[in-house]
Amino acid sequence: MRLNEYDLNHSYTTTLVSSERITPLGWEAEVRHLVLRLPDTPFDYVEGQSIGVLAPGPHEFGNAHHLRLYSIASPRGGDDGRGDTISICVRRCFSIDDISGERYPGRASNFLCDANPGDPIQITGPYGVQFEVPQNDDANLLMVGAGTGIAPFRAFVKHIYQRHGAWQGKVRLFFGAKSGMELLYMNDFRKDLALYYDQSSFRAFEAISPRPHYDAPPALDRVLLENSAEIWEMLQDSKTFVYVAGLTAAETKFEAAMEEMAGGKEPWLDLKSKLNADGRYAELLYD
Repeated sequence: MRLNEYDLNHSYTTTLVSSERITPLGWEAEVRHLVLRLPDTPFDYVEGQSIGVLAPGPHEFGNAHHLRLYSIASPRGGDDGRGDTISICVRRCFSIDDISGERYPGRASNFLCDANPGDPIQITGPYGVQFEVPQNDDANLLMVGAGTGIAPFRAFVKHIYQRHGAWQGKVRLFFGAKSGMELLYMNDFRKDLALYYDQSSFRAFEAISPRPHYDAPPALDRVLLENSAEIWEMLQDSKTFVYVAGLTAAETKFEAAMEEMAGGKEPWLDLKSKLNADGRYAELLYD
C-alpha cells in the first residue's frame, strides 16, 4: 500500500515515556528506542505489525500531518508486560536534494528524535501483520535484517521466550550493521537480545561492513554462507519460517547467499516460491 492509502480516521494520542539513544554520542547514525504510553482507549497490537506516526505540520500542500510507518519493536503487552506501552526504533534521517545538494531533515524521524518525555505523539494503526509468529513452538525461525529492520525481530524474540518460557524450534538471527556500535539491541548501549543468549534454541550472528567509511553494506552474505549447512538444513524443514527485514541492500545480500547455497538463481526461486505458497516467507523492506 502507498502511504496515502492508509486509513487515518482512527488516530490516538500517546505520551512519550522515554527516548533512549542506542548508538554512541557523536556517532554518525543516531538511532533511538522510544517508548510510548498508550491512551485508555483499547489499542491492541501483536508482533510484526506497524504503527503510523503523524508528525504535526503544517507541511507542504497544506497537510496538517506527515505520515511515517514504524515497525513495532515491543512484544504484545509492551516492554514491561503491562499492556499500556508500545515501542518503536527510530533512526534520524536526512535527504539530499539531487539538484541543489541541500540536506533536509526527515520530517517524522526528526520530530520523534527531538521529542522529550511527556510530549504527545499522535499515532494510527496498528497496520498489517507483515511478520506473524507461528503458533507452534517447534517452528524454526530464520530472521535476516539490517539497520532498524531488527525492530520486529526484537519483538519476536521477546514474545516467544516471555510467552512460552522456552522455544523448541531453532531461532536464528542474522543481523548486519555498518559497525559493532550500530548493532542495534546488540551493542554496548543496548543488549536486549543478549538476554536470550542462554536459550539453547537461540543464536545470533553479526555481520559488520568491511568498509564502513565507504558506506559498504554489511557482509550479510558472508556470514550467511559461513552458516550455510545449518541454514540449508532449516530450509528443507517444513516447519521453518523465513523473515527478511530492513534495507533493500540486506535483501540483495540475502538473495546472493541463497542463490549460492541453492546452486543457482532458478533453484532458489523455486524454493522461495514454495515458501511463499506455504505462508512461510515474508519481507519488510525499505530504501
